[in-house]
Amino acid sequence: MTTCAFPKANSFAPSIVASKIMGPNPLKLCEELLAGANIPQGSAVCDLGSGTGITSALLAREYGLDVYAVDLWSDPEENRAFFHSLGIPDSMLHPVKADASQGLPFPHAFFDTVVSIDSYNYYGRDPEYLGARLLPYVKSGGMLYLAIPGMKHDCHESLPSCLLASWTPEQLEYMHDMSWWRKMIEPTPGVEIVDMHEMACTQEAWADWIACDNEYAAGDRAAVEAGALSYLNTIAITLRKQ
Repeated sequence: MTTCAFPKANSFAPSIVASKIMGPNPLKLCEELLAGANIPQGSAVCDLGSGTGITSALLAREYGLDVYAVDLWSDPEENRAFFHSLGIPDSMLHPVKADASQGLPFPHAFFDTVVSIDSYNYYGRDPEYLGARLLPYVKSGGMLYLAIPGMKHDCHESLPSCLLASWTPEQLEYMHDMSWWRKMIEPTPGVEIVDMHEMACTQEAWADWIACDNEYAAGDRAAVEAGALSYLNTIAITLRKQ
């Protein structure tokens, strides 16, 4: 496990984390992903696939960013109430219901930065997506930070039984390795891959998730306990719009 202290992630009460996370601890993934990032306070940031909004709250409260919490499935009013419960003003957090795969309801070049934790693999596997439906909303020189659940090596042709203990082959199709993602992104014009690496906190983030009293966490527990993390990782990708 990583030895990172995660002061920003751990500023949230464990009860809030357990009730709000929807997969491997996204707060820790986000904090590790942004380690060393220099995002000026007040920057307009799209938290793409923000879910219950807990990563959006982290970005606003702990990084001082102007965050647009964009998600298709969550209720914006429920997220707004959550943000208010944390004392975060409306001026810093804006819940937006939108389908990332269809483009965003913002002017072009609106965002300084895009952050996406544990969601880009659902819509970003379309080779046209990044260039046609995401980059237009990012300013020239703007950064994109993606934390993507993945595989250490693609094994779709011979899936280990431990993975199938919790997930179907169709569900696992959302996961690929770094080589696959590099080949997906590199042909996109107007974007530079600044960095791509395996994240250190994957096992810790998964341990936090399967410890939750949540039916989806319980469903994932069988695969993790059978050894799935020998095959799975989290991929950190940093991009710059040219």
